[in-house]
Amino acid sequence: MTSTSPAPVPIDLLHPEIATTVSALPIPDLTDEVVQMIRSVDLPGPALSDAVVRTEHVVPGDPPVPVRVHRAREAEGALPGLYSIHGGGYVIGTYAMQDAPLDRLCQKLGLVGVAPEYRLAPETPYPGPLEDCYRGLAWTFEHADELGIDRNRIGIGGVSAGGGLTAALALLVKQRGEFSLAFQLLDCPMLDDRQITASSQMEGLPIWSKGSNTYGWRAYLGDLYGTDNIPCTAAPARATDDDLAGLPPAYVSVGAVDGFLDEDVEYALRLNRVGVPCELHVYPGACHGYHMAVDSEVCAQSHRDEENWLARVIR
Repeated sequence: MTSTSPAPVPIDLLHPEIATTVSALPIPDLTDEVVQMIRSVDLPGPALSDAVVRTEHVVPGDPPVPVRVHRAREAEGALPGLYSIHGGGYVIGTYAMQDAPLDRLCQKLGLVGVAPEYRLAPETPYPGPLEDCYRGLAWTFEHADELGIDRNRIGIGGVSAGGGLTAALALLVKQRGEFSLAFQLLDCPMLDDRQITASSQMEGLPIWSKGSNTYGWRAYLGDLYGTDNIPCTAAPARATDDDLAGLPPAYVSVGAVDGFLDEDVEYALRLNRVGVPCELHVYPGACHGYHMAVDSEVCAQSHRDEENWLARVIR
């Protein structure tokens, strides 16, 4: 799935509701200066429900890893767990980005959400952020009883770079064999550093451009960038069939006007080919970050699809 020349973005294929949101939120290509500016802005989050209790914890170590646990106030007993990793191209974002999704999912599905605060690149390149996520996940398994989580129903999920970290974490959990995952939810995951697909070469992509994608991978991989010595736990698209075999059931979703389209579809197909059940959704008219159009038809549909799949795998 390679491209010999850049393809223009079919902007006219964006869903009208998403196009309106995108035009109101122009995001420049990432640079060191832009990243620092974005990190310095403290945007107010969405209103959250009093029906969900959020508690702060710290995984000890060097460095310590903060985690935020979300649980419906009226929930009882041992519940399924979703370890939820925020996005941001490996270079921006905080675990507060998972507050709204987990607020929704804890109430609708009766699960416990755990969101880690991992270190960001370029200050901390691979494997630092992934190891932070692994330590937070190991802590979740170790403390499942006190958190009210059923160890047999703990899965992982994430959006964008969080989806890439989720895919990498599933591979790392398989390699180390210390515990087992029930599922992996990959929402528009950032999987392939090589940028060799047709969709990754599209010019003028909104929200997450080809230039920003290059910046994110350079920052995350550090000295490994551009080499052939990149393990699948850094860029999951590089996984072999043997690496993929035996992974937990997966869900992959991506927009049709997203630079990650080809790599995400191919990853889902490869999972299915090696016997890993994988449900794939491609949303017409959706670019990367279409979730920001919170009132759009596409966003509502993606929430329904995700919730329906989760409801099945956490039973």
